[in-house]
Amino acid sequence: MSALTAALYGALLVYLGGWFLGYWMGNFALLLFLLSVVTFVYWLAERFHFLPARQAAAAALAAQQAARREQLQQLGIAKVDDDLGEARARLLMQPWWLDWTAGLFPVIVGVFVLRSFLFEPFKIPSGSMVPTLLVGDLILVNKFDYGVRLPVLNKKVIANNDPQRGDVMVFRYPPDPRLDYIKRVVGVPGDEVAYLNQKLTLNGQPVPVKALGDFYDEDSLRYAPQFSEKLGEKDHRILVDPRRSSFFGMDSPRFPFAENCRYSAEGVTCKVPAGHYFVMGDNRDNSQDSRYWGFVPDQNLVGRAFFVWMNFGNLGRIGGFQ
Repeated sequence: MSALTAALYGALLVYLGGWFLGYWMGNFALLLFLLSVVTFVYWLAERFHFLPARQAAAAALAAQQAARREQLQQLGIAKVDDDLGEARARLLMQPWWLDWTAGLFPVIVGVFVLRSFLFEPFKIPSGSMVPTLLVGDLILVNKFDYGVRLPVLNKKVIANNDPQRGDVMVFRYPPDPRLDYIKRVVGVPGDEVAYLNQKLTLNGQPVPVKALGDFYDEDSLRYAPQFSEKLGEKDHRILVDPRRSSFFGMDSPRFPFAENCRYSAEGVTCKVPAGHYFVMGDNRDNSQDSRYWGFVPDQNLVGRAFFVWMNFGNLGRIGGFQ
C-alpha cells in the first residue's frame, strides 16, 4: 500500500506541475472530487481494516505480556519490568501513507463541499472589471445564489435566484468552458441591449450615468474617464474612453444566437434569448465580453461575486463591492 500511495502522490505532483507550467488545463473541481473519493476509500480501509488490525495486534501483545507475568509469578518472580506503553503506541500508530490519505479525508471533503456549494475563491487576472475589481483582487463567489449545482457536472438541481441586471457574475467562458470569466450582467432574458457610440441602452431606455472624476489605473499608468452607472437598483463605476472607437469589426459574428445581434459602425444591438445573459466588463474599452463572443447560457453560471477577501498589494481593497 505504501508503494501505491507513493505512486498516487507522484501522479498528483506531475499533474499539478504540468498545470502550473501551462502544459495542460487543470480542473480543480474534478481534482478535489477525485481526491475526496480516493481519501474516502483509504478512510474506509483505515476504519474497518487497518485500525482494527492494529488494535488486535496491540491487544495480542498485552495478552502475551499478561501470560508472561503470570508464568513468572508462579516461579516466584513478582517484579517484572514490562512497560508496554511505547510498544503499544508503535503498534497503534498510523503509517505515513494512511496519515496522508485517510487522515486528510475530512479536510479535503470539507473543502470540496464548501467550494462546490457555498463559496469559492477566485483571483482577478485582468483589468476588464476595473475600477470595480483590480488585477490581484482575491474575491469570494456565492455558489448557491443562482441555484445549487452538481460539482464537476455543473448541472442545476435546486433553483434559487436568477441573475439580476448589475450583478457581478462568474461563469464558464462560452467559447471554452474550461475557463472561468467574470463580468457584470447587463441584459437578462428578453432584454434588448444596445451599446452604440459608447452609450448603453436597455429596452430602448438609456441607462443612467453620471460623470465622476478621472480614475488612475496603476497598471496602465494613465488616467481614464470614470462614470457612475445604474443597472436595476445597483450603482457601480465604469470606465469609458471617448477617444476609443465603438466599432467591433464583426460583420459575421459566429456564436450561438448570433442572429439576435446587429453590428454597425456605431456599435451593437442584441436581443437576449431565453436562458441566456448579456454581460460586459466595467472597463468598457478593455473587455472581451458578450459584444464579441455572445451570450452566457444559464448552464455556464458559477455564482455571484460579492466580496474582496484579500489583495496582497493593497489591503484597503478588502470588503464588499457593487
